[in-house]
Amino acid sequence: MTTTQRLWAGLGLLLAVTFGVLLFMGNDIFRQAPPIPERVVSESGQTIFTAQDLQTGRQVWQSMGGMQVGSIWGHGALIAPDWSADWLHRESVALLDIWAQRELGQEYANLAKAQQGALQLRLQEVMRPNRYDPETGTIIISNDRAQAIETVIDHYDRLFGDDPALAELRETYAMKDGSVATSERRRQMAAFFFWSSWAAVTERPDSKASYTNNWPYEPLVGNESTPGSFIWTMFSILFMIAGIGLLAWHYAAYHGNEPPLTPPAEDPLRNLQPTPSMRAAAKYFWLVAALFLTQILLGAITAHYQVEKDFYGVNLSEWLPYSLTRTWHTQLAVLWIATAWLGTGLYIGPAISGHEPRFQRLGVNFLFACLLIIVVGAFAGQWLAVMQKMDLDYNFWLGHQGWEYTDIGRFWQIFLFIGLMLWLLLRPSAMAGHATRQGDELHCLSALPFHHCDRPVLRCWPVVGRT
Repeated sequence: MTTTQRLWAGLGLLLAVTFGVLLFMGNDIFRQAPPIPERVVSESGQTIFTAQDLQTGRQVWQSMGGMQVGSIWGHGALIAPDWSADWLHRESVALLDIWAQRELGQEYANLAKAQQGALQLRLQEVMRPNRYDPETGTIIISNDRAQAIETVIDHYDRLFGDDPALAELRETYAMKDGSVATSERRRQMAAFFFWSSWAAVTERPDSKASYTNNWPYEPLVGNESTPGSFIWTMFSILFMIAGIGLLAWHYAAYHGNEPPLTPPAEDPLRNLQPTPSMRAAAKYFWLVAALFLTQILLGAITAHYQVEKDFYGVNLSEWLPYSLTRTWHTQLAVLWIATAWLGTGLYIGPAISGHEPRFQRLGVNFLFACLLIIVVGAFAGQWLAVMQKMDLDYNFWLGHQGWEYTDIGRFWQIFLFIGLMLWLLLRPSAMAGHATRQGDELHCLSALPFHHCDRPVLRCWPVVGRT
């Protein structure tokens, strides 16, 4: 078995093992996922939230680019809090204060340590047991907890609104005033935060760990790291170190056995004669430069927002809020790299083969127009979503999906995928049937109007270093 064959075999084994683990763990996560209740009701029968509130709240969170500001279960940016952790702590403190005020006449923070400890144990007895009824799809909570939930909802209503009392906190979180347009939408988003917090503290059936394995850490409710989390963390670190060691050993053992690469005697691009489609592909690289420079500018604005809300005295955040500039900044990294890849493939195909297929230039120009439509359309949709000017029914397809690195609307994602498929059709048409390897040299097979076999678009040069 040659070195190349061994590497392919190792890669295949690694992919089989890793994807096997991912599929196994993914199936396990799916089976043990926290349920979405039909209703959350108090012991007195009051409906606090419905399933529609939770689902709409998730959409509201995604539409405002929430993952670019804070996070849910640790997934997202962390200039603002993890809202699961924030809700869990605020609800716990609100409930402790209710008991302390009613039974001891003072705030929880002012109690003696022994009194605080007793209330904490009581809190855990209220928060951790799983009171979800799968037959009715209902979570029943105590009246005191329902009161604490209303306190937290009021805080989020004011925070994601424009209450002047929380303006400084909004600036700390790099959030604009009125991040969520209406009080109803803010309450629905709070419902989503509640559910993510409920899953973080509620114990799974037949388990002492929550649905999120006691994450986030919150000592008030007994959320502490489980032994399994520690074991898997250590295993992951040791497995990564072992993989790095294996790569280092392979390099030391086999690198010296590889034949040295010999560069061509002359620059293969010296006699390059661009074809019409190659000239048309040049505009892709101007677009790459524009997207890259725009990404740098947005990165600077985004970093500035982490220091202060105003941009050198200009209240830019009201029109380009942090969640939007960070969205565009991360999306541009994907787009300029993809554009560079497309342009390079379209340019180098005819350069190597010396073959200019019919309608190749038209295809190159059409694909470029599609790229412009995707960039402009996706960014406009995200602006409308974050500024709360797009209805939630359209947000998923045309606005902001809210997944941090795949934020553009699903329609624009599909459009981009179709563009990539078009690129895959254009590249083989420029390469197919006009060059083949024989022995160690690249030989031309046919003469085309713009080159001869002894003078192709790119001079043929020896292929060296093959294993």
